[in-house]
Amino acid sequence: MRGQISRWGNSLALRIPRHVAREIAVNEGEAVEISVQAGRIIISPICAEPSYDLDELLSQVTDENRHDEVQWGKAVGNEFA
Repeated sequence: MRGQISRWGNSLALRIPRHVAREIAVNEGEAVEISVQAGRIIISPICAEPSYDLDELLSQVTDENRHDEVQWGKAVGNEFA
């Protein structure tokens, strides 16, 4: 596949075709890692750290997926019992 370098302000830009963006799962506005290896430009998506909501996670706890208390032995310090 060929592309064309264009001027964007004082920089150069390369358009990423839609099917390529879908294949590597990137969207407009997302950050990517750009590196040069052996004279080639490597563009890799940066996977965002997942964010969790405690209330949402706790809402998924059911009697079917709740486990019994795990016994780790006697308390050896200032643990709460």
